[in-house]
Amino acid sequence: MKKYNFDEIIERRGTDCVKYDLLETYFGNGDALPLWVADTDFRVPDFIMDALQQRMSHDVLAYSYRTDAFYQAIIDWLDHRHNWKIEKEMITTSPGVVSAVSLLIMALSEPGDTVIVQPPVYFPFFTSVKGLGRKMVENPLVIKDGRYTFDFENLKKGIDATTKLLILCSPHNPGGMVWTKAELEELCQICTEHGIFIISDEIHADLVFSGNKHLPIPLISEQIAMNSAVLMAASKTFNVAGLSSAFVIIPNKKIRHKYEEVLNTVHIHSGNIFGNIATEAALRDGNEWLDQLMVYLEENYKFVAEFISSRLPKLKIMKPEATFLVWLDFSAYGISEKQMFKVLVDGGIALNHGSKFGTGGDGFFRLNFGCPRATLEEGLLKMESALNHLK
Repeated sequence: MKKYNFDEIIERRGTDCVKYDLLETYFGNGDALPLWVADTDFRVPDFIMDALQQRMSHDVLAYSYRTDAFYQAIIDWLDHRHNWKIEKEMITTSPGVVSAVSLLIMALSEPGDTVIVQPPVYFPFFTSVKGLGRKMVENPLVIKDGRYTFDFENLKKGIDATTKLLILCSPHNPGGMVWTKAELEELCQICTEHGIFIISDEIHADLVFSGNKHLPIPLISEQIAMNSAVLMAASKTFNVAGLSSAFVIIPNKKIRHKYEEVLNTVHIHSGNIFGNIATEAALRDGNEWLDQLMVYLEENYKFVAEFISSRLPKLKIMKPEATFLVWLDFSAYGISEKQMFKVLVDGGIALNHGSKFGTGGDGFFRLNFGCPRATLEEGLLKMESALNHLK
């Protein structure tokens, strides 16, 4: 068995990389340590790079298509990792998960219709809804026993005759919740009763920590399978987000046809050669690598939690059940988010500020621990130094 090295430091500056090379643009400090953008600092696995390099050895990069092996890799992966058995015809594609959200909104609703979102949540959802002329209604998550859960009574109150869609983030970003079967069942029951289609962003489904189990929403029931679409990609798990390749599982043939009509109309159905190759290689050969990654990420989270508990006790930490992201509550420091943002940036660390994630996010910052332990330690020391100046 090959042992992968997640402690390796890889220089990413100067690679046209958002996370590092746009620090000056977004934070005003190009030298800050970036623990913000949700990609990792780990080397792309060798089996993916080998597949890409093999294709690069051919000198023509013309139109391509997705082979049967591409679809079989997805089918086998979902069966092995999630005990979810699907058929090839259920699979369609998109350049990315957010693109798929927008395409589904276009396919399944009209301008003026209502789409429900559940903040604090991945903020591009807001742009997809509002930018397409739909009405966005919030069903804010609530904190119970230290984790987010759904507010079902509030959800019911926000539904009317114009409500067509609900966007679910599962596992949740930024809180890291792996929704329980009971939580999902109640959510699905409400949506079913009111004819609301569920768009489920499950891009972090493979980044689940021990003691938790991700449940793809179609496995709730056959009825929900016919009333939902699942959006996935290899991008977060295997650090290939720059290849812009996602896949969408839509069991309902009529819904899938509506989606693909829009996909084909805007002519983004073909994807790109390298995105297709990377996805196939990742899902075909990635099980052992991912198992090792999850051990490393879980140890990284423990490192963060122990550091904060012992050295920054005023910080409140929401324990993630999945993802490589941790949601930190800075409110005990008694200053505004804008002021805290400046404190952190001046201290040399770049985190995502919570208000960007919508209602309930103010006072929080999101920290990305998908990096070598030495990088993580450096970032936490910078944060400690910056916050100690507030005493």
